[in-house]
Amino acid sequence: MRTPKRFFIALVGVVGLLSAQSPADQASATIAGKSITIKYSSPSVRGRQIFGDGGVVSRDSIYPVWRAGANAATILQTGADLDIAGLSVPAGTYTLYVLVKDPEKWKLIINKQTGQNGDSYDPSMELGRIDMKMEKPPVAVEKLKYTITTSGNTGKLQLEWENHIASVSIRAK
Repeated sequence: MRTPKRFFIALVGVVGLLSAQSPADQASATIAGKSITIKYSSPSVRGRQIFGDGGVVSRDSIYPVWRAGANAATILQTGADLDIAGLSVPAGTYTLYVLVKDPEKWKLIINKQTGQNGDSYDPSMELGRIDMKMEKPPVAVEKLKYTITTSGNTGKLQLEWENHIASVSIRAK
């Protein structure tokens, strides 16, 4: 009886350690009176190269598409119909991915499939792809961070990590 109990305790410890390296996080805002939320796991750089040839993301099974976070796929929930940089996104729940083949020219991918593991990606379920505005942060960003800033019915969705800041404009319809 002691062996299965010890195994279970060790397994719980390992799972806890792994999830602590990329804790769950979220960014939320209100646009035109409706909620918009991004739920993601926030990994840290921890001295690693993240993007580009040989980077951590290039070793994912769905590369050059990235789950836009760690662990499970990143979720976008919107109570408003949105225009995201020209793409019409009806109110609902979506999965976010980012095409990072060129580390300096990213594309945000809005996918209609939800609930999948971060290593699953079905291109036939894409709602669309959007060019992201790319910037360099003044200093490297250790932990992946999403922000949503809004004013009235317009705003910006932004992610920052390593040596990249990528954003898209959003507008409630």
